[in-house]
Parts: sequence; C-alpha cells; structure tokens
Amino acid sequence: MASLLTSQGCVPDTFSSLSLFGAKILSISADYVVGFSYPVLDGWRYSQPSHAVDNATFCNITVTYTHPNQGDTINAEVWLPLKENWNQRLQAIGGGGWVAGRFVLAYAGMAGAVVDGYAAASTDAGVGDSSPAEWGLVSEGNLNLVDLDNFGQRSLGDLAAIAKSVVEQYYGKSADYSYWNGCSNGGRQAAILAQQFPDAYDGIIAAAPALFWAELAISSIWPAVFMDLTNQYPRNCELNRLTSLAISECDNIDGVHDGLISDPETCRANFNPWDYVGTMFHCQDTDAVLDMEISPAAASVAEASWSGAKFSNGDFMWYGYEIGVDLSTAAGTTCNETCVPTGRSTAAFWYLEYVERDLTANITTLSHAQFNQLYLTLKKTFAGSLEAAEPRITRFQEAGGKMITFHGLVSAPPTSESANFGKNMTDPARSKSDPSITPGSTLKYYKSVSEVISNVNDFYRYYRVPGLGHCWGGNGGQPVYLFDQLREWVENGTAPDSSPVTVTLPTNNTMDQVLCPWPKKAVLKQPQFNSAWACE
Repeated sequence: MASLLTSQGCVPDTFSSLSLFGAKILSISADYVVGFSYPVLDGWRYSQPSHAVDNATFCNITVTYTHPNQGDTINAEVWLPLKENWNQRLQAIGGGGWVAGRFVLAYAGMAGAVVDGYAAASTDAGVGDSSPAEWGLVSEGNLNLVDLDNFGQRSLGDLAAIAKSVVEQYYGKSADYSYWNGCSNGGRQAAILAQQFPDAYDGIIAAAPALFWAELAISSIWPAVFMDLTNQYPRNCELNRLTSLAISECDNIDGVHDGLISDPETCRANFNPWDYVGTMFHCQDTDAVLDMEISPAAASVAEASWSGAKFSNGDFMWYGYEIGVDLSTAAGTTCNETCVPTGRSTAAFWYLEYVERDLTANITTLSHAQFNQLYLTLKKTFAGSLEAAEPRITRFQEAGGKMITFHGLVSAPPTSESANFGKNMTDPARSKSDPSITPGSTLKYYKSVSEVISNVNDFYRYYRVPGLGHCWGGNGGQPVYLFDQLREWVENGTAPDSSPVTVTLPTNNTMDQVLCPWPKKAVLKQPQFNSAWACE
C-alpha cells in the first residue's frame, strides 16, 4: 500500500508548499480512500442527477489552518480522483442552514463529483455542524464576530485558494475550469463568491439562495410572531386545507392541469382564503378525524404568511411565502387542549442571541416593538458577514463567470409527514420541504442585478421551479440538467434557453416539461399531446 500511496502522490509531502495569505497551515492529512460507497439520494446533488457511489477510489486531503490571532481553526477538505480519472475540473460543494459544508449533503455532492471525475472540495468554516447557540456568543453579551465572518464569507475565498493549490500540486497542473454547486446556505455562499471573490469559480449554481440572511430569519418566524400578536392559533389541518384549495383554484392558470402553481403572482391575486371560512372538511391532525370548519384564524394566518412580515405601523418588512408552501411547517402549531405556534422558540432564540445577547434571559414571546428591533439588529449584525445582496457583480461578469439560480415555488400538496420536515437543516430527511427561504427574495435579487447590469441574461439566469420544495422534493421535478448546461455555457458559450424537468402529476403519471429563464414562462404549444413546450 505504501508504494501505491507514493505513486499516486497521496501523501502530505506532496502538499508541503501549500500556503494561504493571512493564514497559518496547522496540518495537512492525506488519506488514500479505496472501496468508498455513499448513498446519494434523488435531489441531493440539486442540479445534477443522483447516482449510486460504490467502490470509489480517491485521495482525501484535509487542510487545517488558522488566521493568526483570531482563535479560529478551519478545515478545508479536497477529494482527488485518480489521476487517470480526473476530468481536469474542480467542483466545490456548499453547505445548508448554519452549516458551511463537510456534512451529509456536502459529502453526497463530493462523492458524486468524484465519481464524475471532478476534484471536489468543501469547508467547515471553523464552526462544523454545530448551531449558533453553541458558538454565536464568545461570552455573555459578546457576539462571535470571527466565526460569523468565517462562516459568512472568509472561508469561501480560502477554500477556493486551497482547493486550486491542492489540485495543482497533486496533478501537476491547474484545473481547466472550476465550479461551485450549492443550495440554501450553499446558494448564499455562491452569491458571496460572485460578489466578493469573482475570480474564484468559472461557473456557479446558486440554488434557493439565502441571500438576505436577516430578512429570511425574520420571514421564518413571522407566522409564529403574528399568531402570538393576534392570539390566533389555527390547526395545521386548516392551513393544509387552504393550501389544497389554492392549488386546486390556481392549477390551471397556465392551461395545464398538473397539480402545480406556476404563476404565484396571479394565484395570489385571485385566491382569497376568506372565501372559504366556514367550509367543512375532515381534519386529521389528531388520532381521531374531526369534522370542522375552516376558521377565521386560519384565513388570517395564511394571509399573513403569504403577504409577509410587517413593522408595527403596518409597513412592509419582507416578502412572505408563496401560495402553495407547506403552511403546516411555515406557520405550524402544536395542539393539545390549546394550540401554540411551533416557531415560538425560534423567534425567542433569535432575540435572545442577537438582541439580548444572553440565552438565559426570560423571553418566550415577542412584542411587535421587539420584532421591529430584532429585524434592525439582525440587519446591522449580518451586513458585513452573511448578507449576500450586492447586485453589482460586474467583476464576476468581466472575469467570464456564469451563474445559474433556481428556486422551488413549493406548490406541492402537503403530506401527512410534511409537518416534520424543515426542523433540522443538517438532517436531509427533514430539510427537503423547509420553507424558510422565500422565492420572493431570490426574484428581488435577480431584478436588482438586472437594474444595474443591462445584459444580465448574458451571464446570469434565474429559473423558477413550480412544485419543487427547498432544494429538492415535491412534484415539480428536479432540475438535474442545469449543472451540465452551466458547463456548456462556461466552456462552449451555449446559454441554456430552457431546462427539461419531469413533473409528477396528481394521477401519479409523469409529464415532461421545461423550465424557462425568468421572466419567460413555459407554454405548452400542443396541449393535446402534452408536448412541444416553449419559453415565451
């Protein structure tokens, strides 16, 4: 084995000249991995097809480093396929939630990339897979600004530099092209790269990106805060019923009966939840099936969740969820004799950590004044680290970079298990229908880039995906061809005018459809044959 390791160069000495500006390398480990298998489930690679990873061989390089006098320790991990299998390209994989990378979904992406011939890379940003409840405060009253900066942006530039250097030292040449593939926080990281490190990657997938970190935190807790402010606590089954009614009413707006909402703006204008108050339905929230009426509280909470957070004077604060989102998650309640919002503790945590900066303070619910203050505090706190909203990405454009964003509109009917999803972003079985990132935020960013860069479509395109959950899941079809289309765009100049998806219909049959770069919409030209889709 030793001679094989030496012949492959998978030993620490191969990388002894590795350095990083502003950092000190603490250690470099090299592990020759043989017979590696990893389950890569459907959707886990976001914009690429999932496939079984079985009996893979690669060199695993982990670089541990610190920024002197900052008290941090960061791990960057690079997987290198055998030299004869390398496709001359690098693919870095992003994180999710409060995880920068090096977790189950990142490893799924890296495993798939290595099998496809890419060198693959990911970083833990020095915070691992722990939550900010563990590292957000360095002491009572004091935020951990170093880890916030590492998590938000600095580790991303570091990873690009380290991964490219490791690739060059191992293969004896630099990668011909470098790509980033990320969703959720990984999508936010992608935008940071385009904004702050425009030379890092040639092509970027920024899926369901958490660009406006403060606003998205506010959006995720607004339904719970609204319920407490108004003392309205509907059952989850009422919210699910309203969602199903909205899908039924709005499904055919595009002329195709596929169980999906493809035009949420028109749906929002046409569907009024108050029209259904008092209608009877079967509720299955409890062990017994209840016959009950849709309450005014359900209509009020649904309307507030869709319209978005507001200041105490009624002014707009941030975008709400699209009609079709799983409201039993976004605005869920737990009911025994009475109902309480499931998001109440999350709202309290945000306030305790970032406003009070004391997790032991006695706060369980927020007043509207406290909610206002939380928003203003988060905006200021995250502005220099986590926010990824700068539209002036001309340096990325001038470097020849190409970026593709997609965002699911989450218009899949709620299932009996959906209320359990989205509670733990590090658990992939729970994160697929997490509704915390509103599509309205992504559209706002794309529009803002379009306002300052007239030819934005030449290097940056945005696709809305009806029926897709958060990163994956739902009936709308996974955009698994977008990554290869990004490669064609980067390497051959062929821009993706549309991207095929396979939709699951209410009958459980499937239909081939296409996604279109916004503002174009998919139009079925031959409805009688369910074929000949075009972007118009």
